[in-house]
Amino acid sequence: MASSAGLALCGQALVVRGGSRFLATSTASSDDDVLFTYDCSTAEKPQENKGEDGQPVDKGSDTILASTFSKSGSYFALTDDSKRLILFRTKPWQCLSVRTVVRRCTALTFTASEEKLLVADKSGDVYSFPVLEPQRCGQLELGHLSMLLDVAVSPDDRYVLTADRDEKIRVSWAAAPHSIESFCLGHTEFVSRIFVVPDHPELLLSSSGDCTLRLWEYRGGRELHCCHLTSLREPADCCFSLQRFAASRIAYWSQESCVALLCDCIPVVYIFQLDASRQQLVYKQQLDFQHRVWDIAFEESQGLWVLQDYREAPLVLCRPVGGQWQAVPENAALKKVSAHVQENWAMLEGMAGVDVGFSGLYKATFDNVTAYLRKKEERLQKRRQNPPPGPNGQAKKMKPGEASVRS
Repeated sequence: MASSAGLALCGQALVVRGGSRFLATSTASSDDDVLFTYDCSTAEKPQENKGEDGQPVDKGSDTILASTFSKSGSYFALTDDSKRLILFRTKPWQCLSVRTVVRRCTALTFTASEEKLLVADKSGDVYSFPVLEPQRCGQLELGHLSMLLDVAVSPDDRYVLTADRDEKIRVSWAAAPHSIESFCLGHTEFVSRIFVVPDHPELLLSSSGDCTLRLWEYRGGRELHCCHLTSLREPADCCFSLQRFAASRIAYWSQESCVALLCDCIPVVYIFQLDASRQQLVYKQQLDFQHRVWDIAFEESQGLWVLQDYREAPLVLCRPVGGQWQAVPENAALKKVSAHVQENWAMLEGMAGVDVGFSGLYKATFDNVTAYLRKKEERLQKRRQNPPPGPNGQAKKMKPGEASVRS
C-alpha cells in the first residue's frame, strides 16, 4: 500500500526500487563497487488464469509491491503485482527462485534464522516460503478476516506479529500460528506499520491512519505510550493538522535508540528517541523536505538515508550534529550512490505522480440522520399544503402540532 518507489539497507548493501526495477549497490566508498540491476518484467511469468471467454484475466503490471533484506543481508526478496515472490542471494547477487503467490502481497519479512520468508497478502493470509529450498511452494500459516498491511517476527522467532485494516495487531505463536498470544488494541484506524525493536525485543512500535505512533509491550498486549502526530506540526504547518495521514515507514537506529517516522502524504520525517527504561517515546524534531520523500532507511555507520523525488539530488544523508539531525554535505559514498540512481532515473520517473498510499483504507462515514430529517420535513410540508380528506370527503384541518405527532 505504500509507494512503489522504495529504499532498503542492510549493512552497506543498498537497494533502490521503482516500478518493476531495482538497483543494488554498496555505500562503501571503495572503487571496486559492483552495481546489480534487475527488472521483474524479464522474470518468469506465472501460468495465466483464463476466464470463460478464454482470455487472460487479472494480469499484473510487474510493479514491485514490497521488498526486504534478511537480518544478515545474505538474502533479498521482493513481491510484485504479477503475484510473484522473487528471492535473491546478495553475496554475490544472484536470483535464486521465482515463485508464485496466491494473491497480491502487501508486506514480507524473513525470520531471524533466515530459514523462512513470511508473506502477507490482501486477503488477510500469511504464507511461509522456505529459503534454503528456493523452489518449494509456500504454506499457509495464519489468516485474518481483513486485509493485512504488515508482518513482523520477534527476534527469537517465537512470535509472528500481523497488522490489519481493522485496527488490530495480532501476536501469534510461530510454532502454532492458530494459537494467539495477545492482541494489541487501541488504534482507531487501520494499522499501517509495525516494528519490533531489535535491542528491546519485548517492545513494538506501530503506526496507524489515526495519526498516532504507539509503543507496546506486545506479549501482554499492553500499550505503553501514544504519540499524536498532529500535535507535533509546527505553527507554520497548521494546514496539515486537519489532514489524515499514516506512516509508510518506521526506521530505527540502535546507536542512539532513534526512531524515524515517514508519513505517506507530507514531506516530513519525524525523529523520536526511545526511552526504554521509562517506556516512552520522546519527540526530538522534524526534518522538512522540499520534495516528496519516497522512503527512508538507517545505516548504522552513516546515518539516515532519504530517497526523494528530485533527480538532481535523489538521495539525502542526514546525521545528528550538535544534538540535531541535519543533511550532511555530499561525501564519497553519497556521491557514488546518487550517481547510480541518476543513471537509472527512468525507473523512478513514473512514480512522480503516482498516489498509492493509504487514502483508500480509511473508514467511510455516512450521515443518514441529516438525510432522514430533511425527507421528514419535506413530507410534513406536503401534508400541510395538501391535508388528507376527512370522512365526508372534505379536507381535514390539522390541529397545530398534529403533523409532528403523526410523523
